[in-house]
Amino acid sequence: MNSSFTLPEDTPLKAWVFKLVAVDADGDELYYTIEGDNANYFAVDHRTGNVTLNRRLDYEVRMTRKMKEFQAWANQSPSLTSVFSFPQQVYKKLTIIITDRNDNKPIFRDEPYFTDVPENTPVGSPIFRVLAVDDDSANAGRVYYSIEEVNPNNVENQQLFSILYNGTVVLNGSLSFNNKSTFYRIKILAKNNTAYLSVTVVDVADLDPQFLGEPYIGSVSEDSSLGTSVVKVFAIDGDKDVNDIIYYSITNTTSLFTINNITGVITVSGNLDREGVPGEEVQLQVVAREKDLNIYHQVAQISTIVTIRVMDINDNTPQFYWCTAYPACNFTGPPDTNFTGDIEEHASSRTPVANLNIVAYDPDKGSNGTFQLSLQGPDALAFSVSPQQIVNEGAVQVLASSPGLVDYEKTPTMTVEIVANDTGNTNDCCSFATVTIYLTDINDHRPEFKQNDYKLSVLEDSPPGTVVSSNITVRKLHSLSTFTVNAASGTILVANGSKLDWGVRPVYYATLQATDGGDLSGSTQLEISVIDINNNAPVVTGSYNVFVNEGQDSITVEIQATDKDDPATNNSYLRFEILPGEFSSNFTINPDTGVLSSKGPLDREAIPLELQGKMVVTVLVHDLGIPQLNTTVNVTFIVEDRNDNAPIFNSSIYEFSVRERLSGIFVGTVEATDADQTEINNRISFLVVESSVGSNNFLMNSICQKSGWCQGNLRLAPGVEFDYDQMHPKFFNLTVQAQNSDFGGKVDVDTAVVVVNVLDVNDESPSLVPSPPQSIEVLENVTMHEVVAVLEATDVDTNHSLLFQELAVVCSKNSASAGKICQKWFHLEPNGSLLVTSGEVDYKVCDLVELTLRVKDEFTEVGDPYSRNETLKIFIVDVNDNPPEFLSINDTFVVIPEITPVDLQVAVVKAKDNDSGVNSEISFALSRTVFIQDNEVELVYENLFKVVTTAEKDIYIGSIQVASNLDSLLKGRYQVTVEAKDHGMPSLSSLKSLDIFTVDQSYRVKLEFSSSLKEVQDNFNAIKIASAKTVMEAYFVYSNGTALGDERVTALIQNSPEALTQLLGFGLLLIGPVAMTKPSKDNMLFGVIAGLAGFVLLLLLITTMTVICMRKSHLRKLKALKALKVASMFVTSPIQQGPAIPGTNQYNKEGANPVLGFTFDPTMDLGFEENPSFEVASLNSLDVNMVDAPESGPASPALKKGKVGAQCQANGREEPLKAALESHEKSKPKPPEWLKEASNQPALNTTEV
Repeated sequence: MNSSFTLPEDTPLKAWVFKLVAVDADGDELYYTIEGDNANYFAVDHRTGNVTLNRRLDYEVRMTRKMKEFQAWANQSPSLTSVFSFPQQVYKKLTIIITDRNDNKPIFRDEPYFTDVPENTPVGSPIFRVLAVDDDSANAGRVYYSIEEVNPNNVENQQLFSILYNGTVVLNGSLSFNNKSTFYRIKILAKNNTAYLSVTVVDVADLDPQFLGEPYIGSVSEDSSLGTSVVKVFAIDGDKDVNDIIYYSITNTTSLFTINNITGVITVSGNLDREGVPGEEVQLQVVAREKDLNIYHQVAQISTIVTIRVMDINDNTPQFYWCTAYPACNFTGPPDTNFTGDIEEHASSRTPVANLNIVAYDPDKGSNGTFQLSLQGPDALAFSVSPQQIVNEGAVQVLASSPGLVDYEKTPTMTVEIVANDTGNTNDCCSFATVTIYLTDINDHRPEFKQNDYKLSVLEDSPPGTVVSSNITVRKLHSLSTFTVNAASGTILVANGSKLDWGVRPVYYATLQATDGGDLSGSTQLEISVIDINNNAPVVTGSYNVFVNEGQDSITVEIQATDKDDPATNNSYLRFEILPGEFSSNFTINPDTGVLSSKGPLDREAIPLELQGKMVVTVLVHDLGIPQLNTTVNVTFIVEDRNDNAPIFNSSIYEFSVRERLSGIFVGTVEATDADQTEINNRISFLVVESSVGSNNFLMNSICQKSGWCQGNLRLAPGVEFDYDQMHPKFFNLTVQAQNSDFGGKVDVDTAVVVVNVLDVNDESPSLVPSPPQSIEVLENVTMHEVVAVLEATDVDTNHSLLFQELAVVCSKNSASAGKICQKWFHLEPNGSLLVTSGEVDYKVCDLVELTLRVKDEFTEVGDPYSRNETLKIFIVDVNDNPPEFLSINDTFVVIPEITPVDLQVAVVKAKDNDSGVNSEISFALSRTVFIQDNEVELVYENLFKVVTTAEKDIYIGSIQVASNLDSLLKGRYQVTVEAKDHGMPSLSSLKSLDIFTVDQSYRVKLEFSSSLKEVQDNFNAIKIASAKTVMEAYFVYSNGTALGDERVTALIQNSPEALTQLLGFGLLLIGPVAMTKPSKDNMLFGVIAGLAGFVLLLLLITTMTVICMRKSHLRKLKALKALKVASMFVTSPIQQGPAIPGTNQYNKEGANPVLGFTFDPTMDLGFEENPSFEVASLNSLDVNMVDAPESGPASPALKKGKVGAQCQANGREEPLKAALESHEKSKPKPPEWLKEASNQPALNTTEV
């Protein structure tokens, strides 16, 4: 059978795992079981050995490195369940290795994700990094990131971002705050978990300004005063979120107009003169410049052309100019007022004055440039002027009208004054030109023609050689180079190189001279009229760009056109009509006058957006000649947009959802359109109506995707977070307005309802119930795998999965650290069950287990998934499973039967119980007392000794005391059996036997020193170091109870030369026995009589001396107390107190002596007097061994201390030190604890030699 198995963590409960197989040679039925720290994960069929999974496995919680020990054994009694009941058993350790499965989804850390990205961020730049952690191991725990969706959702945005293997989001394309979305919401997928990254595009100053409402075309009358507003330009920062200040300026040189650098209003700054403006228009180059430099440290600016038409007024008087090459005349010079010409006298009517090259010119336009010609002056009746009306400019001829008045003989010079009258100008109507006509004298008898004049005609554009007239005989044709005459035939022809043009000259006047044979000539006047043919198409005067306001009621435009053909014919009679077109149905035109009128108000929104408000109407102007000639002109109506359309939401109700605990997050987008066509009128701003409940929690920013179509992005205000669990109701009904403004006019609005549902996010930390958890008590004998507690936790989130986690274990015993002894006693299951996992729960090593734990919510999306750390206190309840334990005492106990009184302590036992409470309380009792004689004969006694129980902290002391008089004739030892029983249920007990040896007075040994008591005391430490103790009389006893005589003691000292040398140095004089006297009967009788007499004398003496000695006695008492106090300060360990051996200073403790049994400072005054008469008596006070005194600590094998001259005083007076000490004992205050402990020890003991 294999020793290790692999088990997937997703193995289902109750699934078969493996089978335990054991072979018994006897064929006995086997009983299988498993045990160990993790045995509770499995269940075994005790008979078949099939092992199934009993608890769910989790690789991430316990990456199993644990050893599961499975124990199988065979027994013919399979019903037994105790492993120790089987005489034979087989052990085998099995290791179950838990393998990981991909059962954990990645968890994103530090959500939510927000980032701001400047719009000029280079392609390929990392913009953010997300982190998801998968608790699975190896490849199962590797996290793969992908971008699942990008909102706004379109093809371009799907490729705009990418994500690297480490979660770094990279920008793959360019951003634009103005031309693209300003907000992106990236849905990032990590396996089967998603997170959202909100990317806000930050506008940077990288774009030039933009002019709104181009092209800019304005018009102004030429007589406008300075400061007159002509047109306003308006530019905005191309970086809409930067919105820098714009300054305006005109860059091309002009003195006529200026611009306000802040408002963009162009005004008149100079004197206007349409006639001085080429093309009647002024084009200004206007620059809009941002106040601050752009991100490239360059000036952000843009220019546009503003066209201003200067409108004509009748402000010019017609003038006369000398021009020989009409129509190529120069009108820029000063006009002429005096002209000269010549004409033959008696010239025929309508004969022009020769060499008179006069051109009249009025720079005004159209009707303003039309003026009348007339003659005045002294000879005005003889002449006429042609033509009598001129439009703008024309050649002027003075014609003879009364030939009879033109007579050289009357006056060779005639004067007329031509008047040019501009009837439309009432202020300055006329100009004048004086014409001086010189008459040429002629022969009065000329040949005469049949007619005084001939009226001829010829078609214009006739080619050279065309016959004009063939029936007039002429010799010479004067004053006309356009025509020629055949002198032989008299045929008048069109001369070579001539081009007849009615529009240039409709009539030619010439003198036809006939010469007779005598060279006399006669003349006649020829009037050759150029017959107009329809060879000139109409000409439209000016251009027509008409600015109108949207919705304007009546719009009229007069189309002005001329035709150079004869106005008296149909060739110059003009008719107007509108050609079919996109906007022809919106207008009508008067066919005769050319007045173009709108049928109704014009709507800018009816015009296609790409035309920018321009309506072009094509007007056809044609004459009535044959063939008809025509021309067309485009009349452009530029309809100025008016804010006459309100925004309209695409939907009246929007519904969005937002997760709780997210601040500043994008909520949703509403859309609205505005039919107005200009940005200034169709810009839409969105706002949340303040009257809506919860409106202050939201912000909206507007983004226009294209003209008239804007989106309002609804987002949570910074710092606002919703708590789903605290909200009632769980949604907001918001009223959202879409509005625009015409900057000072009315505000058009539309409203929509936005429902924002708040979604519960697992964002609340779980908590224990109750918190902190209630402490529990567990018996120290609890069985393994027992569930001792089931903890509960709660989470206010609607969706949660709670797991308990064990963090730390602290072991304590009596409020002090117990190390790590209890680390594996308990195991906290993820479901909150607390299991016992060790059979070593023991109160005596640990009485409090503090288990630090927490609860984890696996479904936590935001915030801390853990509860606060809680401490479960597990009080280990003591079970009375420890019997009292006697403490080791290495003392030898000795009793002197002859002098031992009742209630004297002769021995001591100590015990403690490792249980607690009542289970640790101990009572001592004597269960058996046997005296074992030297010949090993045992005698059983009852009530000979008693034991008194006292307690010092957790140690119980049994003081064994004499209960009745001891038999001094018995030689041997008392064997006392002491029972220590605790007070638990059931009670447990222990027994201990100890020996108390009997010793008689014959074993007293006397040591005599030559030094004084003071000197001996001063050298006590040195004597102690020399392994000898300065005593006066002592018993020397082995630990087995064998007493030593003086000879044996002497031998032992002599065998230690070093000790002997040192003792001799301290004045040792003698080691010998103590004399024992036995009184006779006579002596006893004499003693009784003497005693009675002495008693009477003593009574009188005491009465007398009491008063005398009171002071000295009192001082001795005080000195004795001082000595006792000083002596007690040298106690180095608790000292036993017990009965003394009569006649010695030997106590039941090695080295014990009530006065000399501790370390003395030789320099210390112990209160003894240096009176030699009292030295011996003072020492003899040690004979009565009833004084409480501390004992010294344990000593190395050495001689016991005794007394020299330890005889009672002959006068029978009580030894003063003893009396003082006894008096002190009666009146002394309660001793401290350490002194109690010392005084409760037995005082009689021995030291091994």
